[in-house]
Amino acid sequence: MIESLLAFLESHGLNDVESKLLLTAAMVLLSAGIIVLLERIVKQVLLRVIVSFARKTTTHFDDIMVKHNVFNLLAHLVPPLLIFNLAVPALQFYPDSVEIVQSLSTIYLTVVFILVTLAMLDVSIEYYNEHPVSGKLPLKSFIQVIKTIVVSIGAVIVISKLIGKSPVVFFSGLGAFTAVILLIFKDSILGLVAGIQLTTNNLVRVGDWIEMPKYGADGDVVDISLVTVSVRNWDKTISTIPAYALISEGFKNWRGMSESGGRRIKRSVNIDMNSVRFCDDEMLAQLQRIQLLRDYLSSRTSEIDAFNAEHRVDASCPVNGRRLTNLGSFRAYLVAYLRNHPKISPDMTFLVRHLQPEDKGIPVEFYVFSTDTAWANYEAIQADIMDHVLSVLPFFGLSVFQAPSGLDVVSAGRAMQDMVAVKAGDKAGE
Repeated sequence: MIESLLAFLESHGLNDVESKLLLTAAMVLLSAGIIVLLERIVKQVLLRVIVSFARKTTTHFDDIMVKHNVFNLLAHLVPPLLIFNLAVPALQFYPDSVEIVQSLSTIYLTVVFILVTLAMLDVSIEYYNEHPVSGKLPLKSFIQVIKTIVVSIGAVIVISKLIGKSPVVFFSGLGAFTAVILLIFKDSILGLVAGIQLTTNNLVRVGDWIEMPKYGADGDVVDISLVTVSVRNWDKTISTIPAYALISEGFKNWRGMSESGGRRIKRSVNIDMNSVRFCDDEMLAQLQRIQLLRDYLSSRTSEIDAFNAEHRVDASCPVNGRRLTNLGSFRAYLVAYLRNHPKISPDMTFLVRHLQPEDKGIPVEFYVFSTDTAWANYEAIQADIMDHVLSVLPFFGLSVFQAPSGLDVVSAGRAMQDMVAVKAGDKAGE
């Protein structure tokens, strides 16, 4: 058919070159018309039908594809495919031009394919993040790695087409630049490796509460990317931490506390050692009125009396034998009080102890776990416990050590002045 058209044109006075040029121009215009027509059909008809169908289905995955314009990007594959295939018949008289047009269409096709792949990866990660399992295994870092690989391969193909070399030759030449690449992209490579380690080893997840004072981070993880981890601090600021810093420098993750169902309460109260003494009969009678101490006092009193009687202890001196102390009784009360507290876990570490006596008194510390891990509730629980502990100390004849304040010094000065005035008045009366 082509030969017939050439013969027809030559019969009308055109030479061979002019006939081929005119025929090529007509075929190029015809091919362009076909490309435009098919693209219009795909975009205006098929694409609208597909989008309308996707919005009516019950599945959410196709809706996310519409949101990320995946179908629109797929429609852009039609022109480069048609150009690549129509270039041979349209430019058959100019074979050098065929290679150029096909190279350009390959570049166009590669770019569109990269965009479609990136959009599909975004669709996949968004769909995955909607499921509960995404909190345990965040895949954003892996998706970003795949994106980097796809873009890199696409860039190599585009560059190889532009310089007229095979992609294989281009890849083989990258070995010579490995050292330079490692030097230039050191931070990115470290972040890439660290991001993969964080994800695969499940060291941190979105939603975890982490602390890293060096970077001012103390709050919930809101994003884990390829090279950074974003933390929303409790003051609502955002701290961005390099992923490799979490691996190399370490951080505190409170996930274990959240998963255990208990949050540690570790508080101490400093007792003035001058207030510590043996319990006399009057104090024991007063302590017997405390319900939580009745069983303890009964058993301990019987045990002590039996011991003292067995060893013929001289009871006239309280130092001899065994005696109850107000501090020991207070510690026993604190154990009973915390054991009966509805918000204290009985199955986790439970400890009430004395710490090393110091110049600020003897610390009595309780080390327990709250069953409510919510921050506000947790703070309220330990505040209520401390309020109660400080309030019951006078019942045991104990006092809290507190360093003198300015008001105490002023009060002491006034008391001294009053004493001096009284003495001066007495001498004047004599």
